[in-house]
Amino acid sequence: MTATASELKSKKCKPCEGGVPEIGMEEATRLLKELPGWELSGSGKKIRREWSAKDFLAVMDFFHRVAELAEEEGHHPDLHLTEYRNATVELTTHAIGGLSENDFILAAKINDVPIERKKKG
Repeated sequence: MTATASELKSKKCKPCEGGVPEIGMEEATRLLKELPGWELSGSGKKIRREWSAKDFLAVMDFFHRVAELAEEEGHHPDLHLTEYRNATVELTTHAIGGLSENDFILAAKINDVPIERKKKG
């Protein structure tokens, strides 16, 4: 199933109520090579990415955009805010207790969601 980021972005998440096989560690590792910034977590049951935004409102705007995308896709990530401007997004397919293609599709699309970052200097 190894797909490019572009191929993942062209797909739509499919409803999952269970019964879908989990993506194994080897395939997940291959798919992550297409998704800059994402890494395995949760003993290989989740993928996650972190961002550091300009400020609190920039993170809230980012989370709002991610939430709209998640609703469109029918696949919902866990969103975490720490230290007022650090965002973490975690993806897993809860119905199967691990990773499915939906997680990688949504991660590829989230990578295109803009986030206003703190200027260096």
